[in-house]
Amino acid sequence: MARQSHTIQVNFRGGIIPPGILLELLEIAEAATVTQVRFGLRQQLLLDVPYKLLPAFNTACHDRQIDLSEYPNMLSTYPAAGIFLHDTWLVEGIYKDIFNQFDYLPLLKVNICDSKQTFVPLFTGHINWISSHTAHYWHLYLRLPGSQELFRWPELIYTNSIAAVSKAAETLMLRGLEPAAVFNDIKALLSYIFRESDGEPEFPAFHLPYYEGFNKQDNSYWLGIYRRDETFPVSFLKEVCRLCMETRTGQLYNTPWKSLVIKNIDAGHRYLWDYLLGKYAINVRHAANELNWQVEDNSEDGLIIKRYIIRHFDVADVRTYGLCFSVRMKEQTSLFGNIVIRKKASRHGSKLKYMQRYDILYTAGFNANSAVLAPYREDVSKEQLGPYVASLCKLFYEQRSETDMLQHFVKAQQSPVMKADTVRKVHQCVACLTVYDETVGDEWQEVPAGTSFTALPEGYCCSVCEAGKENFREIAVTVTS
Repeated sequence: MARQSHTIQVNFRGGIIPPGILLELLEIAEAATVTQVRFGLRQQLLLDVPYKLLPAFNTACHDRQIDLSEYPNMLSTYPAAGIFLHDTWLVEGIYKDIFNQFDYLPLLKVNICDSKQTFVPLFTGHINWISSHTAHYWHLYLRLPGSQELFRWPELIYTNSIAAVSKAAETLMLRGLEPAAVFNDIKALLSYIFRESDGEPEFPAFHLPYYEGFNKQDNSYWLGIYRRDETFPVSFLKEVCRLCMETRTGQLYNTPWKSLVIKNIDAGHRYLWDYLLGKYAINVRHAANELNWQVEDNSEDGLIIKRYIIRHFDVADVRTYGLCFSVRMKEQTSLFGNIVIRKKASRHGSKLKYMQRYDILYTAGFNANSAVLAPYREDVSKEQLGPYVASLCKLFYEQRSETDMLQHFVKAQQSPVMKADTVRKVHQCVACLTVYDETVGDEWQEVPAGTSFTALPEGYCCSVCEAGKENFREIAVTVTS
């Protein structure tokens, strides 16, 4: 039977959802008899519009300037800022500055991620920007479409150059150039701000923070909403938008886990959100072993496999902390996960469900950011998936041996004792935010450490943007020694 509807994708760049725009979109969708919507792995909104009502839906969206782009959405860690990320230079304003640089719609997947978090996958894009330890400088990893191999850019690239380098890299990658050749061509043709890389970065071990329910955030709350079937009632989301607007809670986001996050809920307004959740019977306290899954968008068969394995986890009381699972049913997609359940192509062309078989794989070293997969069990029936995946979870914990844990503890004990934070005055360029610290000096301009800002020559300029000395202002920074 032919499908009676068309799936529409609406991109919310970086996962930021303006409640007013979402409300307008939902009202248009409701007029087209849409009752449920979904969120995708790349922080986009997905909705199924009946074909006969599609022209009217498209016209209404065009009239209200709502973009129905087919291009991949730009994914970011913005939803994690302030709730899972605190001690970082990548604050919310910098994300918006980066998004505003993109005056074109990327054809390839672009990720903008903070290196200190494990909430948003780092390498699921084709052009993956990951913050470095140096403020305003980024690691760049390229991955050709259809490939799982990552190329690390040999340099750190400055924030203001992200969009220009992304556009140039995309153009060359779509021509079929290998990433190493992309680097060489961009070096020859494009002027951008960079500094030498200090080697391969170290990323934190994967741990998925619990992203559901009401959670304290300083003097306010944030609320995470996950849906077991991945669908959100249009009527419920409309009231979410209205409540955000009426209480001036403008911070509404969607995540790569197909969930919603509302930040900065005033403590005095919490009862309103409790009422709304109760009115629509929205559960916000699911088990953690149900939240750490990535299933392809629009894949009911993938959700069935997920539910089947989770039921076994519940019965067998399986621990899954530090693990993430992905279910790949349709194609070799770039899903995030250190344990992978992959549907096998039928050898005999049979469409019978009981004939279907699956492979169980895991990433090298159980590193969730790795794309190198090792087989664990092959040609497994659906009925065998639960026990085998549970056994693989056990293997994960066995490999984190007692000896390794003890060595880590001893090494930590031998590390220097951290001293209390101190406040120091430095000077910052107002044009590009580069900092001059007299305790470090400026080796690029042969200024030795210990040279005070007032002792710099009159002709001194910013080593990055070449702004004059008069464009620096004194600021206070907190330093841990």
